[in-house]
Amino acid sequence: MSHSLIESIQTVIVDLPTIRPHKLAMHTMQQQTLVIIRVRCADGIEGIGEATTIGGLAYGNESPESIKTNIDSHLGPLLVGQDAANINAAMLRLDKAAKGNTFAKSGIESALLDAQGKRLGLPVSELLGGRVGDSLEVAWTLASGDTAKDIAEAERMLDIRRHRIFKLKIGAGEVNADLKHVIAIKQALGERASVRVDVNQAWDESVALRACRILGDNGIDLIEQPISRINRGGQVRLNQRSPAPIMADESIESVEDAFSLAADGAASIFALKIAKNGGPRAVLRTAQIAEAAGIALYGGTMLEGAIGTLASAHAFVTLNKLTWGTELFGPLLLTEEIVTEAPVYCDFQLEVPRTPGLGLTLDEERLAFFART
Repeated sequence: MSHSLIESIQTVIVDLPTIRPHKLAMHTMQQQTLVIIRVRCADGIEGIGEATTIGGLAYGNESPESIKTNIDSHLGPLLVGQDAANINAAMLRLDKAAKGNTFAKSGIESALLDAQGKRLGLPVSELLGGRVGDSLEVAWTLASGDTAKDIAEAERMLDIRRHRIFKLKIGAGEVNADLKHVIAIKQALGERASVRVDVNQAWDESVALRACRILGDNGIDLIEQPISRINRGGQVRLNQRSPAPIMADESIESVEDAFSLAADGAASIFALKIAKNGGPRAVLRTAQIAEAAGIALYGGTMLEGAIGTLASAHAFVTLNKLTWGTELFGPLLLTEEIVTEAPVYCDFQLEVPRTPGLGLTLDEERLAFFART
């Protein structure tokens, strides 16, 4: 056992440029910040993980700076000297000593899985029970806010066979203008594409009741988190009345949240995010709750770079049915990479590597160049 002891856990904050500003209901991202986690073991193996947030503290409780501080000061020291090969024991140790911090824990769990995969010569998907496919369908977010621009972007994605599922971020604008924008895009794309919306909790129940009806009646396939995660009763009522299925996203901040939402009947689709649940193993517990409750699944993203995206993909590719596909397009938003080989997107899908671990190698020069000093 002793050969696989954890010797050190290091973190580095990386700021990467994006192809365009990415507009959410509560925030506009101008770049993406990743926390890269490196777990070094006594047997010479290094595992890499990533913790990435969206929109800073406007979105959730953790920030890149808090993730780095908490791993450096609290979580990392708890694991030094522990057996890296026993991921279950390592993560239980963290859960006992630290509440929440699911983004930080997810990055650590990803790095431990990467190291163990390299140790055993297996892809992470095989450590998580075994893959049932080699690729995942990937959606694209149209977030320019300009109807004509969004339609042109969607047409191009269909032409190059990169995406045929499109998600629109709405909620920041006036509701009727938002609805008009979405419906115009659906009409332009017709049956060639699935069009969905993400409201990021921006509406109240009174607005959502009408808006969900209009969206459903106009061929919108899915409505993500239309109202506040705190308004559970409203979520239940909306789920019963909306002609388009409602997906819970911000509502799920832990595996326990997933159980509670399922028990209440608050959504018919769950967005799975490794960061929200505490890692690739943890997200599969949420998936199992959903499957048992007859709730459909969607592979969500925090717009991670290559490492976080493939950590998610290795978990999602073990699931029997991802009815609504995934949105693992984070690396496609970045103009720069910190890994030697970027994830491969082809024919509407993301390919999940079969090489040991996550299937990625850090590019030390690029990492050093973009690291925040």
